Amino acid sequence: MTQPNNPLHGIKLAQIVEELHDHYGWQELGERIPIRCFQFEPSVKSSLKFLRRTPWAREKVERLYLKMLKSGA
Repeated sequence: MTQPNNPLHGIKLAQIVEELHDHYGWQELGERIPIRCFQFEPSVKSSLKFLRRTPWAREKVERLYLKMLKSGA
């Protein structure tokens, strides 16, 4: 099933976290989205584990990613 209106379709969560980290760095990411996995001993692996089981946090990360893409990052 295709999702033509979903801009995140086909993009893995790992790719989103890695691109946000490359663009903002852990410190700014932790300031923009104040969750522990970005603020204390951050890593892509620990962030993915948390985001996969925490829907509200994942939504915030996805929104920030879309905002980053829209701003032409």
